Amino acid sequence: MNKKATADQDSSFFWNSASEYLNNELPNIRKKSLNTIDVYRRSLNRYIDFLEKEKSIKRAGICYQDFNKNNLKNYLLFMKDSQRLSEKTCNLQMTAIRALLAYASEEAIDITAIYLNAKAVKGLTVPKNEIEYFEDGQLKTLLAASPVDTKLGRRNRMIMILGYDAGLRVSELINLTVSSLHLDAEVPYVTILGKGSKYRNVPLMSKTIEHLKTYLKEFHPMIKMDTPLFYATTHGVQHYLSDDTMQDLLKKYADASRCTIAMPEKIHFHMLRKTRAMDLYQAGCPLSYIQQILGHESISTTSGFYAFATLKTLADAIEKANPSGSEEKLWKDETVLKQLYRL
Repeated sequence: MNKKATADQDSSFFWNSASEYLNNELPNIRKKSLNTIDVYRRSLNRYIDFLEKEKSIKRAGICYQDFNKNNLKNYLLFMKDSQRLSEKTCNLQMTAIRALLAYASEEAIDITAIYLNAKAVKGLTVPKNEIEYFEDGQLKTLLAASPVDTKLGRRNRMIMILGYDAGLRVSELINLTVSSLHLDAEVPYVTILGKGSKYRNVPLMSKTIEHLKTYLKEFHPMIKMDTPLFYATTHGVQHYLSDDTMQDLLKKYADASRCTIAMPEKIHFHMLRKTRAMDLYQAGCPLSYIQQILGHESISTTSGFYAFATLKTLADAIEKANPSGSEEKLWKDETVLKQLYRL
C-alpha cells in the first residue's frame, strides 16, 4: 500500500491551501485590499510559471517542496538577470511567497521547515538611486512613439496620457471602469480606488478630456458603466489588462524612442506617476495638493519623496546664479552630484 504523501509533497494540498489563502484568508480574515490581493496573486503565479518553464515542473505536480531554498535563490537571480526586474520588485515578489509559506506552515507542520528556510533567503540589496522620472522631452517622445494609425496604438497612447495626468499607480489604472470618468462635471475628474480601498477624485486637464472623449467614442460606443475603461478582447469577451501588459507597452515605446532621445535604462510604469508629481512640484503646486492627487496617506511620504526635487531646484538656482566660467564649481563634480541626487 502506498504511503500517503506528507503536506509538503502533496500537490493537492498546495493548490487548495494557496487558493484558500488568496480567496478567503486575505480578503475575509486579514481584510486586505483587492489591490494587495491582486499583487500577491500575480507574484505567486509568476513563481509557478518559473517552476514550470525554468525548472520543468508540471503545474499539476507543484507542491511546497518546490519552494525550497535553492529554487528561491535561483528565482531571485532569474528575476534580476533574466527578467531585469528592479531589486525592490524582486524582494516584493519574495515577500508574497514567504507570506503564503507562513500561512501554510500554520495549517500543516510539514511546511514549517520550508518556511524557515525561505525566511533565511536574503533579499537583494536595494541601491539608493535617484528618483526616476521622465524629462519633458522624453515624455513627449514616449507619447509620440505610440502609433495613432492603429487601434492598439491609440489605446496605449490613451493609457499613458491618463496614467500621467492623474498620477495613477498601475493597479489603479487597470481597475478603472467607464463609470470612473466624470467628464461632464463642472470640473471634470476621475474617481480612483487606491491603496487601503480608499477613493480619491483627481481633476483632469482639458487636453486629456478631449482625448478621453475621442477614446470613448471609439472603444465604448455603447456605454456600459461597469466595463473596463482599458481592455483587451479574447474570444469576443472584453477583460481587464494585466500589470505585465501595462509595463510591457511602456518599455516597448521607450525602446522605440531610444534612437531619437536618451531614455532611462530601466523603465517602469510608476515613472509616469513620478513624472506627473515632479512636474506639479516644479510648477509650484503645494505638497498637500500633490499628496491628495497621489493618494499618499501621510504628507511625510510626499515631502520625503520630493526632498530630491528641492535639491534639484536648488541646483538649478545655483546654476543660474553662477554662470559657468573657467573655474569648475565643486558641486558640479561627478562624485558630489551622485551624493546630491540621492534620497
